[in-house]
Amino acid sequence: MPLPRSFARSRSHWASTALAVAALAASLACPALHAEPDEELLGKSQGYPLGNASTWYSNPYRIGSWSAMDKVPGVQVRAVARPAEASPLPRAASPASISYRYKNTHYTLADYLDRQRTTGLLVLKNGEIVAEHYRYGRKDDARFLSFSMAKSVTSMLVGKALSLGLIASLDDPAEKYVKELAGSPYGATTLRQLLRMSSGLTFTERYDGKDDIARLSRAGAGAPGAGKPVDVLKSITDRHSPPGEKFVYAGSETDVLGRVVAAAAGKNMSELTTEWIWKPMGAEHDAFWRVSVDGQEQSYGAFNASLRDWARLGQLLANDGRAIDTSTGKPGALQVLPPDYLLDATDATRQPPAFRPRTATPYFGYGYQFWLMPMRSRTFAMQGIHGQTVYVQPSTGIVLVMTSAWEQASGKQDVQPYEERDALWRGVLQSLGGSLTPP
Repeated sequence: MPLPRSFARSRSHWASTALAVAALAASLACPALHAEPDEELLGKSQGYPLGNASTWYSNPYRIGSWSAMDKVPGVQVRAVARPAEASPLPRAASPASISYRYKNTHYTLADYLDRQRTTGLLVLKNGEIVAEHYRYGRKDDARFLSFSMAKSVTSMLVGKALSLGLIASLDDPAEKYVKELAGSPYGATTLRQLLRMSSGLTFTERYDGKDDIARLSRAGAGAPGAGKPVDVLKSITDRHSPPGEKFVYAGSETDVLGRVVAAAAGKNMSELTTEWIWKPMGAEHDAFWRVSVDGQEQSYGAFNASLRDWARLGQLLANDGRAIDTSTGKPGALQVLPPDYLLDATDATRQPPAFRPRTATPYFGYGYQFWLMPMRSRTFAMQGIHGQTVYVQPSTGIVLVMTSAWEQASGKQDVQPYEERDALWRGVLQSLGGSLTPP
């Protein structure tokens, strides 16, 4: 028996209303379902505010400050200029399908972004962008703070100075170039020992605000009673090992290297980065260094660049220092950085046994301010605290760049983000035809 037409109309009305209510509920639920990790702690409702010279390191100022340190009041920076024309960084015809396994669970790249406090992530395969993501309101012109990825940039400048003859030998003591360090233990340490962080001097780096790296940072910022950065360097006199024998991480060693390269070249590090790397590489955006009160760039942790330019830097390393030819989009004849030095810096097989993977640390080896991975195909990384990363595997043309705002500085305090980042990198290699074969 057919229903009355009035009932049919009523049923249709209620069905439409129910669908509308369901749609509204779903739309309201979406922000919660797709909220970025800890976004309120990190300042979303405040528009991700900038801090000042005293607060930029803390929540809720990390997102805003770590992507625009040049706008933080009281922080002194020096520009690194881009060239008139950027090198090509084309997009692949279709985005890559990237997945990984972590603790026996399968995840996608989208899952990773929903699980970790990632501000930017970009993947290259043979010079093409196969994935690019910005989070927490960041855009492609943000200049991300790299923390200790800056150490690898400093190493590149040392290599260039060596190739130009401005540095005579890596076996020269630092005091040959930095007269202020004459007669001090760091002054007597060779550049090669500094590059491998093997001075043997005891410099504490626990990220607890009470260690030597905090003393050096306060001196660089001009904190009352902190003295000058060189005073802090000269105060380090105790030894844990003979020089050259053992890798022990210490940002002070990179600070010395930054002073060496500036003194050897007679120019500041920002000028050198512009002339030797940024312009010949074909950067898309200006970059900048944070500068200490004594006028020296903070070489151990204060270089700032856009995500795409970090990727270009990774690609330059993957090409063993050759720039991309703007007419062909392929590595050209211009050798921006010396290839032999880069191999010495990034090839695990070229390191003394004490500095190879699984010996220098339980996992990584350490080259010239680069982390070396235990893989048969040369694979290395630039890394900074709180999750800043550039991974490079030259033989397969794969580069992964990641900027982050992880709560803890290092894996000593919270290992989970570091474990999952490594799982993602392995997933990127597996998804894109990279090599995971152990040595």
